[in-house]
Amino acid sequence: MSSEHRLFYTTPSTSFPTSLPLGNGRFAASVLSSPSKEVFILNEVSFWSGKEEPAGEGLSEKPQQAKDELRETQECYLNGDYAQGKKRAERFLESRKTNFGTNLGVGRLEIAVTGQGNVENVRAFERELRLDEAVAETRYTLNGRQFKRRCFLSHPHQVLVVQFEGDDPDGLEVEVGAQGENEAFTSKVNEDGKLEFNAQALETVHSDGTCGVKGYGLIAAAVDEGKVEHRDRKLVISAKKSVTILVTFNTDYAESGDEWKRRTVAHMDVALKLSVSELFQAHLEDFQPLYRRVSISLGSKSGSTANTPTGQRRQSFESSRYADAGMFALYFHYARYLTIAGTRHDSPLPLHLQGLWNDGEACKMGWSCDYHLDINTQMNYFAIMNSGLSDLMQPLINYLKRLAASGQRTARVCYGCRGWVAHVFSNVWGFTDPGWEISYGLNVTGGLWLASHLVEMYEYSLDDALARNEAWSVLSGAAKFFLDYMVEDPETGWLLTGPSVSPENSFFVIDENGEKEEHYAALAPTLDVVLVRDLFAFCEYVSTKLGHEESNRKEDVRIYQEALAKLPPFQIGKNGQLQEWLHDLEEAQPYHRHLSHTMALCRSAQISARHQPGLAEAVRVTLERRQGRDDLEDIEFTAALFAQNYARLGDAEKAVAQVGHLVGELSFDNLLSYSKPGVAGAEKNIFVIDGNFGGAAAIAEMLVRSVIPRLGGPVEVDMLPALPAAWAEGTVKGMRIRGGLEADFAWREGKLEGVTLRASAASSLVVFYGEHRFETRYQAGDVLKLGPTLELEG
Repeated sequence: MSSEHRLFYTTPSTSFPTSLPLGNGRFAASVLSSPSKEVFILNEVSFWSGKEEPAGEGLSEKPQQAKDELRETQECYLNGDYAQGKKRAERFLESRKTNFGTNLGVGRLEIAVTGQGNVENVRAFERELRLDEAVAETRYTLNGRQFKRRCFLSHPHQVLVVQFEGDDPDGLEVEVGAQGENEAFTSKVNEDGKLEFNAQALETVHSDGTCGVKGYGLIAAAVDEGKVEHRDRKLVISAKKSVTILVTFNTDYAESGDEWKRRTVAHMDVALKLSVSELFQAHLEDFQPLYRRVSISLGSKSGSTANTPTGQRRQSFESSRYADAGMFALYFHYARYLTIAGTRHDSPLPLHLQGLWNDGEACKMGWSCDYHLDINTQMNYFAIMNSGLSDLMQPLINYLKRLAASGQRTARVCYGCRGWVAHVFSNVWGFTDPGWEISYGLNVTGGLWLASHLVEMYEYSLDDALARNEAWSVLSGAAKFFLDYMVEDPETGWLLTGPSVSPENSFFVIDENGEKEEHYAALAPTLDVVLVRDLFAFCEYVSTKLGHEESNRKEDVRIYQEALAKLPPFQIGKNGQLQEWLHDLEEAQPYHRHLSHTMALCRSAQISARHQPGLAEAVRVTLERRQGRDDLEDIEFTAALFAQNYARLGDAEKAVAQVGHLVGELSFDNLLSYSKPGVAGAEKNIFVIDGNFGGAAAIAEMLVRSVIPRLGGPVEVDMLPALPAAWAEGTVKGMRIRGGLEADFAWREGKLEGVTLRASAASSLVVFYGEHRFETRYQAGDVLKLGPTLELEG
């Protein structure tokens, strides 16, 4: 298999950073493989500690007249009294942490290989994750005999399948046991000869240790010419040539009664009636059509790296300053694999901080393995649309509906406003209240930022039904909130959000004694302006163009247009930077990891080098000022954001250096991205999956960029806008771009050879490549073939 579609190692895995991830969109396993045993760290997306609690109940003090209290707090900030504004915000807009909870690991499945002799005599040990098949495999030779293990996690049959094979004339023997993460975990061999286990997600860092989701699992064995015995709550399995172990697991999340337990039994019963080859064939037929929708090659000589272990490749990649172009392609495909393994159309929940997997570290600290709404959850979905995986957005859509419902009470209790709001983080029950501290908790556009993916879905599909229904139901409610919530500045007439933070940065103001005073909350931080402007523009478009039947069209259009006209413009500060706040405030943390205000360039069409060159240059200054800091908080999502911004600026070499840094220095040997110690309270490298998706998004942006500057207007497509010298040749097939378009293209010696665009919707289009330009209108079903200088062919 091509090295662009495989993780490959010749050393055992004994810890999470070297494990290989499997998943079916709900149930997950991280595979640790060594000659003596196979260990699976088991996870499930809904296995959460804590419990649902009513929105607004956790506030430090509930305001009696919430809208009046809000206006008084805003008045403090309008008058420049940040200290008094902070006191009021801390009084009325901070929550207490009660039973918020965290996603926990379920437990560990351990399969020990017994009776095979001294493992020190093992030769030719290899293990790999084949991305195109979603299969982890281990192979080795011992005493001249060949042994192989293969495992996959089936979505159609909801079962983990582990197969051991060997040609030892004495046969195989394995011992299977399960261990939990806490004392609530119990296991036993039941009357059917299966190993069953019960678990509950309990911990005391993010909840009180008494509440959490329950889970029930079964482990069963199928043998070829052998037997299954029981010993000390373990299965002891012996066979002539082959042993198959099956694992099913479900939780009681969002359920009552015992149906979830019966489902675990039913999944096992069905799986046991099928052969491994039947299970595997169904698995491939389910997985491969998704994985094969998109492919890229960056001209690497895949044969030269096919037998180089990935860990060794990654180390050489770092020392060679990222010369191995195939590693970038591998990272891109790995992100697509992780998306498909991590979330499916029928998943009960979207991807969380660690996707679907869990190294157990974020659970132990103040972060929580949850839904961070100030970049992390959003970045999990940055690469999903261009990979043609829009159907995997359904769990996020369902979750947004939950947030919108819960956030109505938060909007009413906290602010006295209509509509809905969510803040800095959320859990499986749709937590929407402010966070525990003003410094990060007043991220008032967190829910809106996540909901902006609905606008992106529309831009890619141009599906009017999506805009009228799912998108409108969520975004119109967000618009109602911000129309009620914002305050008009009497001096400028601008509509301002706030008090709100620019995640999670701070600034200095001068207090009454002439001393610097650090603050986090302000009015109208730039991120808020970006998100609210895109929100109102979308709502205006739907009301005007699509005639949403529930809206009073003329009045709605007038309201949105007036609000858009009153939003503050972008500001350029005294250092030439794009201001992060409404005023040119001194950064208290100029080394900060968050780059929230640059969303105007890298995730929105509000700033572009083509249409707003002055503002684009201000973003560049912002990036350079951060990058120039020796104390930069250099973590996974920061590198991805730098790369995406440089890609939008057309700076190929700086973009590729940032993605290379992400792959080479901010990812484990299994290529999962991490946040470094010393940042945000982390004491060690902690797995955070957003870097994988953010890195893939940056790679795609470097190859083809698409934006719709104004909904209803033409799609602007730039071919090879940030192609680095190291990617001198390559091919892309099936890349989705905005406007309902799919693109195939190739280049050689850094020059475009041509592009084919296939349309699934009707719109207009402008394509740019160097000095060349092509403009047309197209209809659904059209195929446009453009040559090296964008001339229409055929």
